[in-house]
Amino acid sequence: MPSSICFAAHTAPAAGEAGGSRLRWEPHCQQPLPDRVPSSAILPPRLNGPWISTGCEVRPGPEFLTRAYTFYPSRLFRAHQFYYEDPFCGEPAHSLLVKGKVRLRRASWVTRGATEADYHLHKVGIVFHSRRALVDVTGRLNQTRAGRDCARRLPPARAWLPGALYELRSARAQGDCLEALGLTMHELSLVRVQRRLQPQPRASPRLVEELYLGDIHTDPAERRHYRPTGYQRPLQSALHHVQPCPACGLIARSDVHHPPVLPPPLALPLHLGGWWVSSGCEVRPAVLFLTRLFTFHGHSRSWEGYYHHFSDPACRQPTFTVYAAGRYTRGTPSTRVRGGTELVFEVTRAHVTPMDQVTTAMLNFSEPSSCGGAGAWSMGTERDVTATNGCLPLGIRLPHVEYELFKMEQDPLGQSLLFIGQRPTDGSSPDTPEKRPTSYQAPLVLCHGEAPDFSRPPQHRPSLQKHPSTGGLRIAPFPLLPLVLGLAFLHWL
Repeated sequence: MPSSICFAAHTAPAAGEAGGSRLRWEPHCQQPLPDRVPSSAILPPRLNGPWISTGCEVRPGPEFLTRAYTFYPSRLFRAHQFYYEDPFCGEPAHSLLVKGKVRLRRASWVTRGATEADYHLHKVGIVFHSRRALVDVTGRLNQTRAGRDCARRLPPARAWLPGALYELRSARAQGDCLEALGLTMHELSLVRVQRRLQPQPRASPRLVEELYLGDIHTDPAERRHYRPTGYQRPLQSALHHVQPCPACGLIARSDVHHPPVLPPPLALPLHLGGWWVSSGCEVRPAVLFLTRLFTFHGHSRSWEGYYHHFSDPACRQPTFTVYAAGRYTRGTPSTRVRGGTELVFEVTRAHVTPMDQVTTAMLNFSEPSSCGGAGAWSMGTERDVTATNGCLPLGIRLPHVEYELFKMEQDPLGQSLLFIGQRPTDGSSPDTPEKRPTSYQAPLVLCHGEAPDFSRPPQHRPSLQKHPSTGGLRIAPFPLLPLVLGLAFLHWL
């Protein structure tokens, strides 16, 4: 489903509409935005120092949290994870204090641009900020035999003491209560540090350092065994973070006894009209790099999107591009994820453009009936795969329906942000209401307001080849609808 990219937008007919109309992007949507500056990876990663969340994070479940991690030259680390009752991180529930040691190993053979690491936990403690939080955690522990042993380390609800720290793991406390709670620190096993300059109005650019840690499996039952191949929302250096950042100082000054209470963001009503782009190269589990560009036609509830795939973590070596389009339903407030809106997206059309020799050769060796019909594929030339119900070699299947979760916010700079549901880690599709996401991908940024429809036959669309992979808007991690997909395509979205 929708996401964002920075390539030429060709305009395909909005699904279900008469005539062929495709997106015709405004000039400023074709050029890099002022704050979309190149980033550089720091190799080997330098972890020393404090790293913090820049806002409230949402993990599958849903779980609402903020993080503050500090790494020391001795390779020791201290991690604070603050959990909340609400999606704005304003009602603290409990806090975790995690201490241990991490050792960087080697460049990842699986995820290009990442570094693999080993870690060992020395101590894990928990502080409850309300009696309700204690009852909730105890109830979760009592669901298993191992958990019941851990629950005995916690006081009864009537004996709750604000600020008291209870050990879940230490040299004295036998057993691992983290597993019983569904918690791991496997995020430390995959690391990437990036550095970029943030332009400042009437001032010199500001240095921003970001720490990407491994992604969290969307199925809590799989987290104990899962080893990350993608990333979660990055932490930023407490010394070199974006500005303005209302949450950064609050999180940097917090501790396990004094969790940060964040001011609520400016929530916006869900209005999907317009063009949305991601802000950088996205990484998906299973080693997929992509950028995305989406448009929504609110009056007809139709959408179009471009998924540009690459072989490198900088998104400079294109492999293939997918154009997809379809319709979506009117949204309803989510009863499971406060602040979210539930929608259903349908993917009805798709086009594929191979952008390198390997992908072109693969498509030419495939059965014509499985992707695009008769005729040879050529690099840089787009073909319609709707008639063959998608493209089997790329995992694209049509028609396709997915159950999605959206929300909109405004950042401190006044930019409109669109959050879309996180893709399942295992590559499956949220094709039933029960599989609807409970967390979000990184947001898309509004490039331009309501997108008008343009009557423009396909043969007059701008060529994708005119826009190099480094030009135009660069897409960032964004949860869009897993539209057309089979296993592979799902990962892209």
